Amino acid sequence: MLDRFRTTGRSLVVAVLTAALTTAGLAVPAPAGAAVTRAQLALRWAPIHYQDVDATGSHALSGRSDYITKVDFDGDLNGRNNWDRTGQAGVSLAAHAYYSVVETSTHWYLTYLFFHPRDWTDHPFFETEHENDGEGVLLVVERDGSDYGVLRAAVTVAHTDFFSYTPSGSTWSSGRESVDGTLQLQSSPHDGFAHPVTAQEAKGHGLKAYPQYNINGDGIVYYPSTVAETPSSGDDRDVRYQLIDIFAAGGLWAQRANSSLFASAGTFAGDDSGDCGAGTYDCTTNSANAPWGWDDGNDLPGRGQLATDPAKLAVEYFTIPGTLSRTYTSNPYQS
Repeated sequence: MLDRFRTTGRSLVVAVLTAALTTAGLAVPAPAGAAVTRAQLALRWAPIHYQDVDATGSHALSGRSDYITKVDFDGDLNGRNNWDRTGQAGVSLAAHAYYSVVETSTHWYLTYLFFHPRDWTDHPFFETEHENDGEGVLLVVERDGSDYGVLRAAVTVAHTDFFSYTPSGSTWSSGRESVDGTLQLQSSPHDGFAHPVTAQEAKGHGLKAYPQYNINGDGIVYYPSTVAETPSSGDDRDVRYQLIDIFAAGGLWAQRANSSLFASAGTFAGDDSGDCGAGTYDCTTNSANAPWGWDDGNDLPGRGQLATDPAKLAVEYFTIPGTLSRTYTSNPYQS
């Protein structure tokens, strides 16, 4: 009876602590032996994200054009009004990022999309800007029997180029593509986990592993969480961002045929209305991509395969010891 009381009491304590941590917006690790959900896995490995901010020029909106947010930050799924709505009063630029999880028996493939309503410039010569911007990172985690696995590699998206990284101590090395640097990890004050660290440049928002891009002056440090905070300014070094599942009901993948949001497969709809292009070289249209539209034209994997067939990309980019299964046990992109 005493053992039963101790077990019941311990369960109640765990339940109370879990509820308290969730309410506080902290990541809650799965209990030992419990199956980790895809959402927990994505939150565990989500990057600590350094966002450089430029507040100069009218298109910067005092730095707000460099805030990460969700595609329907303005309350609708119309990609062609996002440029103008970013500058309007009453819209929320609370921090969000999108994720997807693809699985094989040997690895998890976690893709993260950071969305900005504007890709902008304040230079009048030879530089273009456009409505919407979507860049991100693929993380490859080996399933080693532990709750969250072991992080082996990352591939980031910077405009139309991919860059590959491995964390210190990884058993993976250069393959068809050379590894471009070391993926650093940093402890989060919000959950105690060591997360990979990524960074985006201001204006064009190319994404690489920190510190290949870094904050230069003003900037925001975003931390993964279960809540979405809005930066207090363009120089806020502790902002929590909330993850959104790409495959959620009514989410990005479900909206892929929505012609108001996507101009074509994997390409966000964006026009040149408002002041996009004013005082610059040009405003291009339909120029941002979701993960299933990301492409490095100089590399062998096809358009979108970073997200839709990441095992193929992994074996092309890296030399991998041991076993890497190419058979997906869960891949909604291919369902």
